[in-house]
Amino acid sequence: MVLILKLLIGLCWISVTASAALPAQKDELVYRHVEDGAPSSVDPLHIQNTYANSLVTAIYDTLYEYKYLKQPFELKPNLAASMPKVSEDGLVYTFKLKSGVKFTDDPAFKDGKGREVVAEDFVYSLKRHFIKSNRSNGKWLWQGRIKGLDKWGQESGGYQKEVDGIKALDRFTVQVTLVKPFPQFLYTLALGYAAIVPREADEKYGKQISVHPVGSGPFVLESLSSTKAVLVKNSAYRKEIFDIELHGYEEAKHGSTGIAKLSGKQLPLVDQVEVSYIKQPSSLWNSFTKGNEIQYGWVPTVQLDQVLASRQPLKLKKDFSDRFHMRVASDFGYVYLEFNMNDSSIGYHKDPEQNKRNHALRCAIRKGFDWQNRIDRMYHGIGEAFPGIIPPGVDGFDPSLSRESVELDVNGAKQLLKKHNWNAKTLPNLYYSGVNSVDFRKFFVQFRSWMSRIGYPKEKVKLKTFATFGDYSKAIKDGRLMTHSMGWGLDYPDAENVLQLYYGPNKSPGSNSSNFNNSEYNEIYRQASAMQPSVKRTELYKKANKILIDECVVIAGFSRTRVHLWHKNVSMYPTREVLGNYFKYVNVKPL
Repeated sequence: MVLILKLLIGLCWISVTASAALPAQKDELVYRHVEDGAPSSVDPLHIQNTYANSLVTAIYDTLYEYKYLKQPFELKPNLAASMPKVSEDGLVYTFKLKSGVKFTDDPAFKDGKGREVVAEDFVYSLKRHFIKSNRSNGKWLWQGRIKGLDKWGQESGGYQKEVDGIKALDRFTVQVTLVKPFPQFLYTLALGYAAIVPREADEKYGKQISVHPVGSGPFVLESLSSTKAVLVKNSAYRKEIFDIELHGYEEAKHGSTGIAKLSGKQLPLVDQVEVSYIKQPSSLWNSFTKGNEIQYGWVPTVQLDQVLASRQPLKLKKDFSDRFHMRVASDFGYVYLEFNMNDSSIGYHKDPEQNKRNHALRCAIRKGFDWQNRIDRMYHGIGEAFPGIIPPGVDGFDPSLSRESVELDVNGAKQLLKKHNWNAKTLPNLYYSGVNSVDFRKFFVQFRSWMSRIGYPKEKVKLKTFATFGDYSKAIKDGRLMTHSMGWGLDYPDAENVLQLYYGPNKSPGSNSSNFNNSEYNEIYRQASAMQPSVKRTELYKKANKILIDECVVIAGFSRTRVHLWHKNVSMYPTREVLGNYFKYVNVKPL
């Protein structure tokens, strides 16, 4: 999706009410959640991060969602009545929607009463992404994928004009025709980008729909600010029963959480969800440990020694294990440093000999990158770097792959530079770019010291910072940076979602911000992206990953590990990635 943003965006306090949204009373159940960044919009068009996605999927319906407890991730019907009927060639998908589902009451509707959700609402919601003036963040998911949709958007014929590839066959049946097979298509329909938005609300509120959402999901947005979002139960939500077996319940893994007692209960389970946005780890930790404020959080790295009795295995001290549940989980994604291949001083060069020298320079820098030091110093020694960009738990991850690309090799780096005539005089200025923050400056000091060890003059390793993530992101998309550091959270559990980051046609300002363009890699990606899961596809994924490693395009990767904690009176199994729509499964016992 979505780059993993850790940025607090200022919003004016707004309040949204509807007859389906009633304030929590003293005897009602309130779950108090926390995030370390805030959304700027809850319009499905403008989701920028996981914080927005969690709200959007609580307010709106998507056709599909992930089973709450299932690992590996597995889809199930949500607003759809069943899994789709798919043609033999993999191009035509036919969906049946559940009948009787209604949007929440809102002044946008006639007499203020929410109407039934129908197939045409799905068609309208997907079309919204292709209206140029909407500037959709999610358009890339379906661009070039659905027959006639790109052309429809370019011609701006209005919503009344039909699209060959997306039609409502009847009141509750939708048919989508793809240009070519796209096995990940169903995954996209579980993302907040694919949320169902009623036309009436879009037309009434315009851009204000970003803070006045009207959906058919389990919750209604009552208020949103830069510090807190409040969701209240949608009293008109359809009957949905929590089947823990369907959702992948395992006694050995989930038994201690109290989730088993929720089996057979109607969703959502709490009356209100309060999401606090607290960027500072110390403030988050203080609020969590008070006991009467937020009920879920994670252990900041600086607090790990205070909280953990041991690291192998990770175990809480008794004082904490008596009060909290714990889950240790790696982010479903990775952090990395990427080279801009359009920068001729380090990337592609028209002179073949210089091109080889630049390749050697990138590889030497990677050899000098000390992952273990970064993990020890910045992540308190929890986690392990892995070679390439396909993280553990995703099809295509190869545990047998050589770890050379993530291991420190100072002598190897020096030899490589010497062999290709790189020295203190010939080495180009090396710019390390990111958002201005205390942590980022620590990252830079580390990086400069590592480069010094391989022979890079300190004065040539330069810091380039930006005041906001938006400015930084724009510079990346404009191709103005020599290197950039980022985090990528997978939108769906398929390696295609990370491999597309290096597909040539996706170059800046698209998702391929490295501007890598390799004919062999491009062909492998084209083949694999149209294939159903298979041994052959997995091998192609591995081969593409190996090309990226060999070309030294990216210094990757590392999945950050979080120690999730939640109060003993809360039944849940927390995750931040991919899942979405998880608030409805959380339960709270009255204190």
